[in-house]
Amino acid sequence: MARFIFTFFAILYCTNVISTAVNAQTSAGKPAPRETEQTSAKKRSARAKSDPRIEAERAAAASLITSLADEARSYQDQALRARIQARAADALWDFDRDLARSLFYRAWEAAESVDGEGLRRVKEERRKFLSGRGGTGMIPPAPNLRAEVLRLAAQRDRALGEALLAKLEKATEEEAAGQNSLPQYWDPTEPPQATAKRLEVARQLLENGDTEQALIFADPGLNRVTAQGIMFLITLRQKNAVAADQRYAALLARTMTDPLADATAVSLLSSYVFTPSLLVTATRNGRLLNPWTDTLTAPDLAPTLRAMFFRVAAQVLLRPVPPPTQDNTSAGRAGTYFTIARLLPLFEMESPEHVPPLRAQLEILASDTPASYRADREEMLTAGLSPAAPARDELQEALTSLEKSSSTDERDRLYANATRAAAMKKDPRARELADKIEDPDLRERARAFVDFVAVRDAIGGKDAAEALRLARGASLSHIQRVWAYTEIARLLKKPEQWRAIELLNDALAEARRIDTTKPERAQALVAIATRWLEVDRSRVWETVAELIKAANSAADFTGEDGKVTARLQTRGTIAVIDEDVPSFNLSGLFGALAGEDLYRAIDLARSFKGETPRAVAAIAAARSVLGAKLTSSGQ
Repeated sequence: MARFIFTFFAILYCTNVISTAVNAQTSAGKPAPRETEQTSAKKRSARAKSDPRIEAERAAAASLITSLADEARSYQDQALRARIQARAADALWDFDRDLARSLFYRAWEAAESVDGEGLRRVKEERRKFLSGRGGTGMIPPAPNLRAEVLRLAAQRDRALGEALLAKLEKATEEEAAGQNSLPQYWDPTEPPQATAKRLEVARQLLENGDTEQALIFADPGLNRVTAQGIMFLITLRQKNAVAADQRYAALLARTMTDPLADATAVSLLSSYVFTPSLLVTATRNGRLLNPWTDTLTAPDLAPTLRAMFFRVAAQVLLRPVPPPTQDNTSAGRAGTYFTIARLLPLFEMESPEHVPPLRAQLEILASDTPASYRADREEMLTAGLSPAAPARDELQEALTSLEKSSSTDERDRLYANATRAAAMKKDPRARELADKIEDPDLRERARAFVDFVAVRDAIGGKDAAEALRLARGASLSHIQRVWAYTEIARLLKKPEQWRAIELLNDALAEARRIDTTKPERAQALVAIATRWLEVDRSRVWETVAELIKAANSAADFTGEDGKVTARLQTRGTIAVIDEDVPSFNLSGLFGALAGEDLYRAIDLARSFKGETPRAVAAIAAARSVLGAKLTSSGQ
């Protein structure tokens, strides 16, 4: 995934918070009974008991996970403590459900501590920001560990998920009562934590393909408009438009009679209809422009549903305006003005009968609305609603500007920008443009960026010959070259196994050129060992031994979130490509190693000094036994 950062304008802060199974029919026309996860687990357990070897391996794996969970209680890193205990609980669920539940609760307690401290920091930063004069700022979102724990728990047992949410609701109520700080109004962008977490987890379940469970978990949180709820419904519509539209219609109906519904709710509801990739709101905490997902086109809703939105929106926006001292809406007068002004062109096109009273409402609110909220026509007021401007041809812009440039520094910057744009467009002039940069350091970085993009594109297109030709002569870093060689070896493992082996030997030599204290060396060896499993298993264990030595020398190695990065930075412009590389991660490797030799994999997992890689490797090895299908000997 490529990320290009030029200049940015942050409005206060942005928190992205945040399969239906079809039963087969029997020959008699009746639906076949669906095997539940619990039934499947019982079958695995029963079959394991018939094979002493499998039973012994499952017991060893469970013992490993249990001891790891106990060890995690002493971790200084509370976030790691929560994550490892939650993952341990998930891995143990089919083997010992009572123990797994207790581990989920322990993980929740650790996550509560981390989230609570993070939320306090965010509130303090916001307080400092709002007490200043003018300007804009960005406040990073608070940690969201409880959502991680809740997702795993809810996937295993919805009742357990509800129990954890009940604990969150109780803690929130007690905190509010202790501080005498009950909210004076309902803010859809900041609903109670239990509601927010419920909907965040439901969206994760949805994205993971579990639509049925996601709907069951989300429905109790869809009784009032929230930012998280709208994001859930938009995501749901990509998978099940009928279910999403039904819930959206029900939400509109409830909003019409909800005395706490205000302009913020209307603005969020409008996103479902007009700007599904973008949430735009204006509340007492500031204006928020949140492009929360990849670009989606406005849905083709039934005319009756669109008409219902305008009817509900008008009713809420035209409610009598209370005196400023009695205004308990989350939007306030300024936010209400902003929302009416933003949606008025839509009313003019689709519901003109409401335009005159809405204009009159604007007149009433204008005197209490800052000028910036009223003069933002080309930015937030029209964001996502105006026709998209034609895509910029950055390459041509840079080439045109070069004709007018006189200074060497400026020409180098423009050539670098042209190089980046050409590389992303697969323009063959990219390398030629990079060669024209006079500054040797910038020229080399531009060449490396071009080469990385070219190799990535060839690998993505499964053109092993072209990828190899490019990689051999490319200006790549050591870790980038290891990534390229191991990915090309994956493409060649069947048609040309001998060449894949040759490439892995080259990758191994490249990995050994990386500083022993850098996590990239261990990541490279993980990828090489993973590929040895596919082309020459006799080489795996020696490479893993070298990997562990490298990992123990690199304090920052975690064994997770593997990626390879390319960056090209000039004055005022940064281009970054982050390519996710699953083969850099320990989980896949140790899951496969356990299939080869469980006890040896466990011993090697325990050899990691770092808490995170040790836990990741151990859980992966154990899961392969506790959750794997039985081998033929056990059938």
